[in-house]
Amino acid sequence: MIATPETMVHDVTQEFQALIDYVTNEESRHRTAYDVERTLFRRLLALGAALLQLFFASRAATRPSEPRTTPTGRRMRYTGMRETTYVSVFGPVRFARHYYTAPGQPGTCPLDAELSLPKRCYSDLLREWFTYGATEVSYRATQDLLTHILGQTLSVQALETGMQETAEDATTFFAQPPDPTPVDPTATILVAQADGKGVPLCQSLHDQQPARLKRGQKRSKKKEAIVTSSYTIAPHPRTPEAVVAALLHEKPPTGAASGERPAPVGKELRATLAGKAVALERLAQRVGQHDHTHIQQRVALTDGAEALQQQMQAHLPQHTLVLDIIHATEYLWDAVTSWLGETHPERQDWMRRQLTHLLRGETQTVISWLERVASDEAVTPSQRAALLRTAGYYRRNQAYMRYDHYLAQGWPIGTGVVEGACRHVVKDRMEQSGMRWTEVGAQAVLNLRAIRINGQWETYWAYHRQQQHERRYAGKGSVAPQWELTFDSNLFHWAA
Repeated sequence: MIATPETMVHDVTQEFQALIDYVTNEESRHRTAYDVERTLFRRLLALGAALLQLFFASRAATRPSEPRTTPTGRRMRYTGMRETTYVSVFGPVRFARHYYTAPGQPGTCPLDAELSLPKRCYSDLLREWFTYGATEVSYRATQDLLTHILGQTLSVQALETGMQETAEDATTFFAQPPDPTPVDPTATILVAQADGKGVPLCQSLHDQQPARLKRGQKRSKKKEAIVTSSYTIAPHPRTPEAVVAALLHEKPPTGAASGERPAPVGKELRATLAGKAVALERLAQRVGQHDHTHIQQRVALTDGAEALQQQMQAHLPQHTLVLDIIHATEYLWDAVTSWLGETHPERQDWMRRQLTHLLRGETQTVISWLERVASDEAVTPSQRAALLRTAGYYRRNQAYMRYDHYLAQGWPIGTGVVEGACRHVVKDRMEQSGMRWTEVGAQAVLNLRAIRINGQWETYWAYHRQQQHERRYAGKGSVAPQWELTFDSNLFHWAA
């Protein structure tokens, strides 16, 4: 039996007075701060549940005005009160509300639309909290945290389902125009970056797998998540020698330009498992929305993956394609190390010399040197293969390696932003030990993780709740409540 609002008010008032007594009575003089804080939190959770139930009971006390009709105009019949469970951050709360039916139509409770109740029992606030946490740590860790702090145990399946429901509006949210933030007139370079990172997916139930795996064989497959980034940045001219010193972790040359490197402005990240074409189409749309009148130069950065470069050029033809200098440097390290070995005293000198040629725009000089060394009869087949592999990589990407021009213009020449995003958005969350994902579940996490990292969580959550309300209650004569935080008498109140 559910108590009346009058009984609830009495019980809540008594409990509130009991809390005051708990922190002011004689026994409180012997309690530690930890014990009091912990006890207050647990009792305040219970008090919050009681107050929430009082709120629901008060709202349900008055029977809705009649007649009630379906969206098609058919009259509905009142059939009494129907109970539901609402799992809040305070714990489960049961309450009853007025229920109406019509032949051939689903029953409805008008109060549900007024309260904007979600379709499942978990409250929007609880779902927001656990999905926010699950963008950073595993579902198991999120489950343990909720149990430890709130005393509630949600199943991993409930957390996964909640994640997918929360991410339901991510695609349309990303497609909206960017926030009308003030444009930085000094950030005249519009930059687009793209890279890929594998996500371990569960094998299909239809895939035939041996009972015992061979050495090195895994029961999962990886699908590439394409991570994209767009931002604007101010020019930062550098000399080749200064960049070489930075890449080799050496002291910058005398007279090198000083001052902090400009930070990206309006940086946005996305990650998708839908493939390169979809990722670059969305990137092009976003870049177009940032292409304001102050933009003077447009740069696109990728590694040497040919398929990704082709998509970048197809979707962003106005951008100059630049090969990431870090990947170019790694290829050179492989060649020099294969030739000289890890401990050769001249290895660093050779790297500095050839890297300086690259950054001065003298890529052909480096290619010729690699091929000349490879032709020496003294080199082994494996050394020759490494040298020619680097030479071939440079030859294919030579058009995107005009580093002397890029540095003079002050352009970024490294994909550090998107490389970091591949690690932060994808690897740190999706490749934790033993993790295997469904494609739908992985994409939900990637979307929400990007939203959180972009600093758009609060904006997205308000957008998602509005869309969720319209899907659930469209045509039922209700508008999603708009909430704002007001300040009054030194207390915060949520006011509709």
